[in-house]
This record gives sequence, structure tokens and C-alpha cells, in this order.
Amino acid sequence: MLEKIEGLIIKTQDYGETHKLVTILSKKIGKFTAIAKGAKKPKSRMAAVTQPFIHGEFLVYVNSGLSTIQQGDMVNSFRTIREDIIKTAYAAYLVELTDKLLDSKVAEPYLYEQLYQTLTWIAENENSDIPVMMYELKLFVKGGFAPIVDRCVNCGNKESLFLFSIVEGGLLCKRCLHIDTESIRLPDTIARLFHLFTSVGLERIGKISLKNENILLLRQILDAYYDRYGGYFLKTKKFLKQLDKFK
Repeated sequence: MLEKIEGLIIKTQDYGETHKLVTILSKKIGKFTAIAKGAKKPKSRMAAVTQPFIHGEFLVYVNSGLSTIQQGDMVNSFRTIREDIIKTAYAAYLVELTDKLLDSKVAEPYLYEQLYQTLTWIAENENSDIPVMMYELKLFVKGGFAPIVDRCVNCGNKESLFLFSIVEGGLLCKRCLHIDTESIRLPDTIARLFHLFTSVGLERIGKISLKNENILLLRQILDAYYDRYGGYFLKTKKFLKQLDKFK
């Protein structure tokens, strides 16, 4: 069936001498992979619209197996992302994580919109740490391993949440700090932000100003949490950590 599909390219792979396999996250049918014939040829019209991070509209023969891209029109190239190594690293990490955690051909309109919003933020702003973490937490929810951040993971108490336990998988209240003696003490503001980041879309967030040490703390917690529960090795995450050393 030939369909017009709006989507974001999250992965490309060479296929033979002249073709590409392109994985697209679409609003309509979710994540799917299609062949773009001739897309490796420099003069091909398909070459420009089958690059990573492209937001486009595609005419696709959708099959139960491998689909075929017949035509593509670029909506947003996100050129500023590709021109900056830091922005490229963030975007590459997000699309790899998306590819790993989302099932094929299951529509995810909310996550599609959140990825688009996050890529737009990365393209237009210098500091993307907070939007990236917001999107990560939403993917963790979809992946089924998100931390419990709206109540104490042990007793259910919704007050005095100021400890994060990697082992227990979420926030602890002060009455339950004995559950995990290695839990991480959080400033009150940061504890509340975990719930906000998980449940609220980026489009509803204005400017969030955090001290660098608090951004670093959030980043360390999410990295440690994913390492324990995520289950997938991510090449792009390794590269991001290497870049952090240079920053």
C-alpha cells in the first residue's frame, strides 16, 4: 500500500552498492525500516532526504516486511545539528536510544512529538542537557524500566522525597533511607524535577535554570540507572562520555 508518511530518520545503513536501509520514526505507523533505492548515488534525489535527523514527508510502499521509499520531501534538515559535533552527538544518542527501545510499527505519536521537540531544541540552543534528560525519562517509561519518582519506592509516601536509590529503582523518603545506605541525597528541587521531567512534555516547559552541579548530578544518576536497567549497549553514549571529558 502506498502511503504518505511524515517522519524523522533515526537510522541509516548501506544496503548493497547503491541503496540504503532507512529507519524512520513516524507519527502514523511508528518505527519502520524501508529501502531507499539508489540513495547512495551522489546525484540521487533520495540522497539528500535520507540523512540522519531529517524530518520529511515520504511516499512509502508499506509492506509487512521491508517497505520501499518511493519519494521524499524534506521538511526540516536540522542542518545546525549536523554542523556541530556536540549537537550531533546528543542527537545521535537520542535516535539510537529511540531505535533500541521502541517496537516496530507501533504508533507512538507522543514520543514522536517529544523527539521532534527535543531535536528542535538541540538545533536552536547551546545547552541541551535538560531536554535530553526529559526525553530519556519518557523513553524509560516506554521501555518499562522507568524509576518511580512520584512517591517513595518503598512505602508509597509522597512527602519528604529527597533520596534516589539506583538499587531500589526510584525515590526514597526520609523514613526509608535505611533501605539503601548508598542512596543519593538530592536537593528538594531536584527530587521534584524527576517527576516533572517524566510526566510533562518539553513544549510545556519554559526556561529551567539549574546549577551546573545539579545538572551533573542528574546526569550521573540517569547514567547509572540506565547502566543497571537499560539492557542495551549504546555506541553513541560512549562517545558522549568521551566528549564530556574534553568539555
